[in-house]
Amino acid sequence: MSELRRTVLYRALHRPNLFLGGERELVMITAVVCGGLPASSLNLIATAIGLVLWVFLTDIFRMMAKADPYMSRVYLRQLNYGAYYPARSRASRPD
Repeated sequence: MSELRRTVLYRALHRPNLFLGGERELVMITAVVCGGLPASSLNLIATAIGLVLWVFLTDIFRMMAKADPYMSRVYLRQLNYGAYYPARSRASRPD
């Protein structure tokens, strides 16, 4: 027992799954919506709106991922939490 065993942890196995710097699911959904907008309307105004929306939302998703790579998942999970927890030790406690 002269030395501790060292295990190599590869960075690709534990880093967050990001795409273009933002959360993968959010960026992909935005790409589909912003790509579908000009494809469905077939005019230049919708193409410009789709492009501007794509650039704006991708930058927002990058800022979110820099703060927390799982920010959308954390937000969705906290929506399920109760707004008020009574000051009791357990739920089955008699009143």
